[in-house]
Amino acid sequence: MELLEVFKALSNETRLQILQWLKNPEVHFPKPPNANIREDGVCVSDIQKKVGMSQSTVSLYLSMLQNAGLIKAKRIGQWTYYKRDEENIKKMIELLSRDL
Repeated sequence: MELLEVFKALSNETRLQILQWLKNPEVHFPKPPNANIREDGVCVSDIQKKVGMSQSTVSLYLSMLQNAGLIKAKRIGQWTYYKRDEENIKKMIELLSRDL
């Protein structure tokens, strides 16, 4: 995990907000009809609706969060679902605590 990539990903208010929403997805997003929101994550279309930005911008933001190791993606049929990568977030916190 590169801390610089994490800081870049979190330096945008919307990306930070998405990560915060994904911490408690059942509070911030509608229940998916064919997936478990806690296990599978949140559909990209639901994230896009909540953010109110274009699909390409939201995809870029999610890609940055994923490349930083903060979220992970799962394909279910034609849809992509995102959830936090709690293990990597914990590692990041430990790195910050140790190195800064």
